[in-house]
Amino acid sequence: MLQDRTILVTGAARGLGAEIARALAAKGADLVLADISAEEGRAVAEALGARFISVDLGDPASIAALGARLAGEGQGILHGLVNNGAIATGIGGIPFEQIEIDSWDRVMTVNVRGTWLMTRAMAPLLRASGSGRIVNVASDTALWGAPNLMSYVASKGAMMSMTRSLARELGPDRIGVTAVAPGILTTESTDYVPEARHRLYAEGRAVPGPQGPGEITEVIAFLLSEGALTLTGQVLPVNNGFVFN
Repeated sequence: MLQDRTILVTGAARGLGAEIARALAAKGADLVLADISAEEGRAVAEALGARFISVDLGDPASIAALGARLAGEGQGILHGLVNNGAIATGIGGIPFEQIEIDSWDRVMTVNVRGTWLMTRAMAPLLRASGSGRIVNVASDTALWGAPNLMSYVASKGAMMSMTRSLARELGPDRIGVTAVAPGILTTESTDYVPEARHRLYAEGRAVPGPQGPGEITEVIAFLLSEGALTLTGQVLPVNNGFVFN
């Protein structure tokens, strides 16, 4: 499905990002992995025969450097971008009155501004491919209004709105832009989430039980394919029916 397609995955060092990378590699994609955690990221890349580039989504210069490096490699073409990199400060359960301003700003800087700047940096390479695809990894918390997670929920809601706007702007270049909105997954990155929240999801899904990352990665792989252009602008709640969009 993804043979001969070069795809960049951010936040690929662990958790869902690493699982996305493994799934795309299995489908033949030529991968570039990016993360601020260089040691873990390189380990994932080496195991998959992929390239790794360290990036800090909170630093515009770091993002620009990544774009310049990719533009200078090979034919300067990118077929897919997965904006998965994000932080979840406060996701453990902090009432909105208690969120620190610096914490709020950090979440918005990385999750929202970082997604915008990464997309801006990669847009010329995606245009050059003639069939570019962008998948933004949002969260279904922004669809049902999860409490005590307001900075994270707001950032993921912004990513959904950005998806729709980008779809309009990039559509004339035949670049498809979509978002997936998973719920809580069973990965090492969600070990800190309270058991009560895991149980809430498991019991509230239309298809009850825990959800693994494989159910998300299959959808992302399709959205990165050439056949997914008709879905541009859509936000897909890939969460076994916990919330419908």
